[in-house]
Amino acid sequence: MLNYGEEFQVSDNQVTLVGNLTDDPELRYTSGGVAVAHFRLAVDQRVWDTDGWKTGDPSFFRINVWRDQAEHASKSLRKGARCTVVGRLKTRSWETPEGQRRSVVEIEADEVAASLRFAPVVLDWPAEEATPADSEDARPSSSSPALDEVPF
Repeated sequence: MLNYGEEFQVSDNQVTLVGNLTDDPELRYTSGGVAVAHFRLAVDQRVWDTDGWKTGDPSFFRINVWRDQAEHASKSLRKGARCTVVGRLKTRSWETPEGQRRSVVEIEADEVAASLRFAPVVLDWPAEEATPADSEDARPSSSSPALDEVPF
């Protein structure tokens, strides 16, 4: 039970973006060996005018993807790929060598998915080790009934 005065954090800044990568994901590793991939996503605005919906000016977002998902993104996504990103807004600030203060808003991705809207996506599932049921001895012979027949 939460007592008054206790601190807790709820993320209510979740965003969903759909756009195209402006560059290939750049995979790096932290000093602790954690994978992180960065890429930029161009998201077009849809604008309504008297002639109907038109494409407006794009917005560009820096996306940060961590751990296994970072490695998967770097292997799966390429410049121009359309994808969906669900994540959280995060502001990062730093000071340049000249002493100027800079800041940027980034997206810390929770989910990254290739879009199927304009092109098919082929998944490369990892091969699983063979189990005893996969061996020839465990398979039904041609004289035995098929396993996928409904028993009733």
